[in-house]
Amino acid sequence: MAATSSFTAADTPRSRIRDLLPTLNLGRFAPGPKNSLTDVPGVLAHTQSIHSHPAAAPGSINTGVTTILPRKDWFHQACFAGLFRFNGSGEMTGSHWIEETGLLHSPIILTNSFAVGAAYQGIYEWAIREYGDEKGSVDWFLLPVVGETFDGYMNDIAKFSVKPEHIVQGMDQASADAVPEGNTGGGTGMLCHYFKGGTGCSSRVIPGEKKDYTVGALVQANYGAMRDFRIKGAPIGRLILEDQEKLMRANPVDPKLLAQAKLLIKLTEAKDKKDGSIIVVIATDAPLHPTQLQRVAKRATIGLARAGGCGHNPSGDIFLAFSTANEIPVQTVTAQARKVDPWTPSTLPIEYVDDQTINSIFENTADAVEEAILNAVCMAETMTGHDNNTVSALNLDQMKEMMERYL
Repeated sequence: MAATSSFTAADTPRSRIRDLLPTLNLGRFAPGPKNSLTDVPGVLAHTQSIHSHPAAAPGSINTGVTTILPRKDWFHQACFAGLFRFNGSGEMTGSHWIEETGLLHSPIILTNSFAVGAAYQGIYEWAIREYGDEKGSVDWFLLPVVGETFDGYMNDIAKFSVKPEHIVQGMDQASADAVPEGNTGGGTGMLCHYFKGGTGCSSRVIPGEKKDYTVGALVQANYGAMRDFRIKGAPIGRLILEDQEKLMRANPVDPKLLAQAKLLIKLTEAKDKKDGSIIVVIATDAPLHPTQLQRVAKRATIGLARAGGCGHNPSGDIFLAFSTANEIPVQTVTAQARKVDPWTPSTLPIEYVDDQTINSIFENTADAVEEAILNAVCMAETMTGHDNNTVSALNLDQMKEMMERYL
């Protein structure tokens, strides 16, 4: 009788964690109707996967772009924002300006590490098309926000397949639809805990004193070792490895098991040299000021840790939170016009949550980030990519069977 590998594809269709395990406790608060980043009113998103390049071998290009617009008129109306760097082996452009002013007035583009320049240029190309003068000149201020993780194991990253036009297209087509998950957008070629990873989302609705608020999270998950992967405390990654080891001891010459072991050894060696990263974007319509949003961004660490993230030395774990509640005018002082006098201090009406009542926002941020990571892993599909590298999706049938003892 042939051995059944722990890494063989499951019969269960790729599904989100909430659908796979309906009795799993994912927090005290309910998700929004889409359980996605775009449950936050006004937030728009788009994903593109890229699988070809004229100079690349077939199957070796697996990358993409995730575009997030904080609001439709992000160019004139900034959002308050805050950042947290859990581990800094990564890049998020525009972060100095956000830390300096607490303002986000740029799209957020997530892509691969070698595509940061193309994404940066693409934002400018879109803005010049929309807001340049008849000569194509500009007199406004914009620092693009681009985050990255490294997909070089599955993607021939040196081919620079992401182009500025991909970013322009994403900005044109961004919508309030639920964000596709798994092998999508910037997460197309990403790995998570040695499983296929990628893009994941979740949201929570928080009852407020006068109205309900929404917190939404999007992750580009590309970090971690299998041994550390957990689902609500259950050591699923370790259990899968133990099952695989038992099968190998019982069937030491089984060709399928040997092939799987070889793939895992190759992946482990690659990840030990360069662990991946995770970018987390948190949106809310709760009125928060920049310092509060820095605090919210820090809570993404809790969700990451619950899933097994440890912030290893070569991992870029960067979290950005923004609020759509207050609209802060920007582009009010340019070379051509001064809508305000920069030498005469003026005030803006700003609303923000009382710090004494902010706990549920912190808690739901952690819950949404955790679920977003699990959705990224559960929705991702097995992929063979650059250099014939294969990374298996999490076996959902096996995971469900293991989770039964913990539910």
